[in-house]
Amino acid sequence: MNSPKKDGDDDVPVKDPVKYGELVILGYNGSLPTGDRGRRKSRFALYRRAKANGVKPSAVHILNTPQDTKAVHSRGQHSISFTLSRNQTVVVEYCHDNSTDMFQIGRSTESPIDFVVTDTSGGGKEGEDPSIAPSTISRFACRVVCERNPPYTARIYAAGFDSSKNIFLGEKATKWKNPDGHMDGLTTNGVLVMHPEGFPEDPKQGLWREISVCGDVYALRETRSGPTRGKLAEGESSALRDGSLVDLCGATLLWRTGEGLMRAPTLRHLEALRQELNASRPQCPVGLSTLAFPSLPRSHRWEPNLEERQPWVYLTCGHVHGRHNWGQRPEGVEMPGEGEVSTTRRECPLCRTVGPYVALWLGCEPAVYVDAGAPTHAFVPCGHVCSERTARYWAETPLPHGTHAFRPVCPFCSSALSTPGWTRLIFQGPID
Repeated sequence: MNSPKKDGDDDVPVKDPVKYGELVILGYNGSLPTGDRGRRKSRFALYRRAKANGVKPSAVHILNTPQDTKAVHSRGQHSISFTLSRNQTVVVEYCHDNSTDMFQIGRSTESPIDFVVTDTSGGGKEGEDPSIAPSTISRFACRVVCERNPPYTARIYAAGFDSSKNIFLGEKATKWKNPDGHMDGLTTNGVLVMHPEGFPEDPKQGLWREISVCGDVYALRETRSGPTRGKLAEGESSALRDGSLVDLCGATLLWRTGEGLMRAPTLRHLEALRQELNASRPQCPVGLSTLAFPSLPRSHRWEPNLEERQPWVYLTCGHVHGRHNWGQRPEGVEMPGEGEVSTTRRECPLCRTVGPYVALWLGCEPAVYVDAGAPTHAFVPCGHVCSERTARYWAETPLPHGTHAFRPVCPFCSSALSTPGWTRLIFQGPID
């Protein structure tokens, strides 16, 4: 987290570098299941580089033969190619921009990608290279360009430059010429962005929009990969705000600014809240055993020897218990891992309410919290625990799903939420 450099890159940030912000993949609760390694991790910090690597449009070439295209690309400059027909291609060359830094995000593990994004829908097998695993995330999905001087504005653009420094929009890609004459286009599955208002103090969801290759903002297409672009969103910008969401069709990223992160809770603060909750010695009203949340961070999977005092909850009523067999058929107790949804329905021994019964897990990705409040609420149906304001915000924030649907999900595990999506936890104190 102390460097934005790529593997083997010499672009090491200077002492006390400016931090533009962080991109956090929703659904991993602090780290990838197999661990954060190199450029493949659950979050990526963007620092001002030792040397600017931004680019900006320069010359435009209208080419009529493949030989002309090869000649332009052989110059070694960044470029975007718009194929209009077999006989005509428009190539926009880009030159160096010493006022910006560029960071590229995508599924590919090739060197131009700074942040390798793993598909949260589980595309591919465990341990499989995400650059070759089945996925709807583009290999070169998008790029973020940050101004090197205050206010360090970060802007999002669809598509990233490949190893040949080219972005290629083929004949079937959605593309057009704007009234001012410059070419633009959309990627196959699109890059969607939502800018909230007032995040995190009084957050209100914005509208989901699509970002073009040149950074313009459009209303959504009829379907995710539809052939016709939406209407231009007049006056709207691709500049990221604190709390902006970027959806890559397979993973949703949360942008937190450097300033916003300074006000956000830290993992140390969340650990202090955990210890404070455990110090209150909540008890299971059936077994009268003392419950305790496991330390942070911890495994993503169920560990029976370490989780004997794990709190469990009846999601319909919110009563917290220890793990027990009350109301369960005698053949055993279902023990889902973190983020796995239990299908078991039981009767709460306190209020007789019937509903899902799941283990509680503390949400330990600080970036998704909208305040530093106590862990009093749990998402339904996964059981991840956070503050009330955080639970309410994410339960009211629909994220893209499929080709044209939206649904709220738990930011810690990406489980689809029910309605209202959260429950207030009711703890039983110790009996003196």
